Amino acid sequence: MLLPIFNNKMEVNMVNCRLLLFDLDGTLLRSDKTVSEKNLKALFKCGEKGILIGIATSRGEQNTLSFLDKFTPDILITSGGALAKFHDKYIYKAEFSESETKQIIAAVRDVCGADCEITADTVAHHYWNYKTDPKKQDKSWGDSIYTDFENFEKCTLKMCAEIFDGERAEQLMNLLPECDCKRFSDDYWYKFTKKGITKENAVMEVCGKCRIQADEIIAFGDDYADAGMLELCGIGVAMGNAIDVIKEKADIVIGSNDEDSISDFLEMYL
Repeated sequence: MLLPIFNNKMEVNMVNCRLLLFDLDGTLLRSDKTVSEKNLKALFKCGEKGILIGIATSRGEQNTLSFLDKFTPDILITSGGALAKFHDKYIYKAEFSESETKQIIAAVRDVCGADCEITADTVAHHYWNYKTDPKKQDKSWGDSIYTDFENFEKCTLKMCAEIFDGERAEQLMNLLPECDCKRFSDDYWYKFTKKGITKENAVMEVCGKCRIQADEIIAFGDDYADAGMLELCGIGVAMGNAIDVIKEKADIVIGSNDEDSISDFLEMYL
């Protein structure tokens, strides 16, 4: 695959790279939710050179790790930036309290109806009031725990709601001004975290704790939640399957997540 030639600024950032940071779905994971062997080998080679490998995803921690059985990332940013981990130590956590969680559930049901599908991440689990068994609907969410959310008394890192009407989504955002909200581009799900809790802000927390500069990071992504992260880091890489706004914000666009474009990129430039 032929890749674009970097300008001088990008060449410098490639040389100084200390961390590779990957979104999961649509980026490091192929459409079948696996990491290609070629991409894995490229990550291992970068690790041998002393470059840290990180994941930044909207998925919860335990669900994320279920896809990474062949390697353990040095840095893990999960639940849309609400939880960050360096090796085995949590370095950042931003939770909704039990009462805040109840308020969000009540607001979602008030605006979108009592039967609206909702998900919630805690540190240890992923909860869902699914109408269809998730193992039949989407095997990648098979570790979800069913709840009707009626007496849900847990602190949560992230909540999502399936909202088919854009006006209702806007109404809900206005009711929850203390939440950061982003829509996933491939369906009608909206993600809610505490205000200011984003992937890019979690990256800044990681930088402070791990003594890494943002311009020493190469970040890869494909969806709305990755925009700030790609702009923040030294080099932002958009996948070929990324939405247009991500391609516009990125420094470089490579092939899709179903190709070995990540390994091609790393082998050529690192």
